[in-house]
Amino acid sequence: MENCKPVSTPIATKTAKSGIASVEFSNPQLYRQLVGSLQYLTLTRPEISYAVNKACQHMHQPSNQNFEDLKCILRYIQGSLNIGLPLYRDYLNLTSYVDADWAGDQTDSKSTTGYCNFLGNTVISWCVKKQATIARSSTEAEYRALASAGTDIIWTRQLLQEL
Repeated sequence: MENCKPVSTPIATKTAKSGIASVEFSNPQLYRQLVGSLQYLTLTRPEISYAVNKACQHMHQPSNQNFEDLKCILRYIQGSLNIGLPLYRDYLNLTSYVDADWAGDQTDSKSTTGYCNFLGNTVISWCVKKQATIARSSTEAEYRALASAGTDIIWTRQLLQEL
């Protein structure tokens, strides 16, 4: 993928997938190794967290379409090697942003939680995770997202107080 054509986003914004399942990928071990490596990369590249999360959902039985989606992430990384997390020396206010995608997964109707925490203008933690149960409303999905972010905020505050 060193000489691949870079793309501007790690995941397609609209998918034109039909109801017919794609052919099973011939080398599932390669798929798992690539996805595992990308999971580590999300520590310093939070913008790929959602795309990697979607790729992780197919680790047991990846299809050719899943591998194409994985290659899209790799093409994005190839084109954005100079992007990183800036660290700022400024005020120390803890701020958090939370969102939930209500019933965003079309296969099981589960919602996706996402949040990021900032210390001043610097991102210090983030999470993108599919919710464990199906939410009955967008309010319920948002409440679960807030609860998840809240636990991380409490832990972060305690850590900052210790430091």
